[in-house]
Amino acid sequence: MAHSSLVLDPRFSLADVDRRLFGSFVEHMGRCVYTGIFEPDHPTADESGFRGDVLELVRELGPTLVRYPGGNFVSSYRWEDGVGPVEERPQRLDLAWRALEPNTFGLNEFMAWAGVAGVEPMMAINLGTRGVAEACDLVEYSNHPGGTYLSDLRRSHGVKDPHDIKLWCLGNELDGPWQVGQKTAHEYGRLAAEAGKAMRLVDPSIELVAVGSSHSGMATFASWEATVLEHTYGVVDYISLHTYYEQHDDDVESFLATATDMDMFIDAVIATADHVGARLRQRKKLRLAFDEWNVWYQQRFVGVRNLDWQYARPLIEDNFTVVDAVVVGSYLISLLNHADRVAIACQAQLVNIIAPILTEPGGVAWRQTIFYPFAQAARFARGRVLRPLIESSSYPTARFGEVPMLHATATYDDETGELSLFAVNRSTTETLPLTADVRGFGALQVADHSVLADDDLQARNTADQPDRVVPRRGSGARLTDGELTVGLPPASWNVLRLTPAPAG
Repeated sequence: MAHSSLVLDPRFSLADVDRRLFGSFVEHMGRCVYTGIFEPDHPTADESGFRGDVLELVRELGPTLVRYPGGNFVSSYRWEDGVGPVEERPQRLDLAWRALEPNTFGLNEFMAWAGVAGVEPMMAINLGTRGVAEACDLVEYSNHPGGTYLSDLRRSHGVKDPHDIKLWCLGNELDGPWQVGQKTAHEYGRLAAEAGKAMRLVDPSIELVAVGSSHSGMATFASWEATVLEHTYGVVDYISLHTYYEQHDDDVESFLATATDMDMFIDAVIATADHVGARLRQRKKLRLAFDEWNVWYQQRFVGVRNLDWQYARPLIEDNFTVVDAVVVGSYLISLLNHADRVAIACQAQLVNIIAPILTEPGGVAWRQTIFYPFAQAARFARGRVLRPLIESSSYPTARFGEVPMLHATATYDDETGELSLFAVNRSTTETLPLTADVRGFGALQVADHSVLADDDLQARNTADQPDRVVPRRGSGARLTDGELTVGLPPASWNVLRLTPAPAG
């Protein structure tokens, strides 16, 4: 019979929960911007053209950080095209996604949207077709108060105060042959180091993210990171990671276990970074920015070369299932379980492009199944990530061998005394009994047990049935003498919140 147990204690913590772990991503790609976050003719649009229905869902989703403007898009992007009077902005060919880019939405529009949405910007610069001078120009335009050509240009564009953007990505996926301006590790490392140093001369307060391998399956994975960090370790604050997963054929068991691969990816980058740091005799520990992650059914994508030049075409608008949502929950658990080194994470993307939010042009917006694990983790993962001691039955997978059925993490908020447990049951057939020892926290009570599961693992939300899959109240959670017992349904994402019990 399947079983699982874990021990939690406030004395054993991993790291504080960095709010930047709950980031998202807006790229000029498909309908993420145009008819996604920005649609001036939409019935809910405000005076800036921002879709009000999307803003409402973004606030509910709860991202703290949004990366912009790419992605592959940024490697041939001229930021100057997207500022100034809209009627004077040029239409360009977007080489990344074979799209027509009107540039009616650019830097200042994004910063205004970020302010309304309540998110921190994470700005990417073009190191594919551009270099040090253009990077410095963008920082000066964005962050310098005034009195120079570029800062005064910003002010003439109606933005008096500097944007004060703190977090900057030094390019995107420049080891990828699909990237405009692909580079070797030495070429990129030298360019990123010089661009980063110069950008800090403009604004010493900024933080910098170096580009890691496009994914762990790249032939140059790890050697790319090692070489890049040889050049940039003393300049940057973070190294980036990107990965996407999908279900292959009918192998749902392996798909539910893909977070084990994510864990190995993170551990390998940490090991590589620490090795370089030791060789360079650096005392700082480099942190990680997992600034692209999600489920993406790439096997369904027709490929960029098969696209014709269009404006805001529907592109990789995957409609996610119950299984996809459970897997996304598992990735969030992995990120939290590496909170001592992963400081930033961005689910890609926010709207329409493999996204938690889907929209119809001129019509409705709704939550995909993957909306809910992200929203719950962003809302309830507060305080400190704990180090759980876990024992669990395992199950066989074709890709990863024996894998534990239980994937879990927990956070504890010292201010409120709330303990939040996030747990996935990977088994598609068995309810997983869980016993959790929480005696170290004093008298607690079960405040809530939320479950996302369904008898139909392929169930999904649509414009016609936007609430087909939603989290529902779980049953059977009991807390007696510091021991929590609960049954986790098959293929389920679970959030259990324990709060201090009333005195007496």
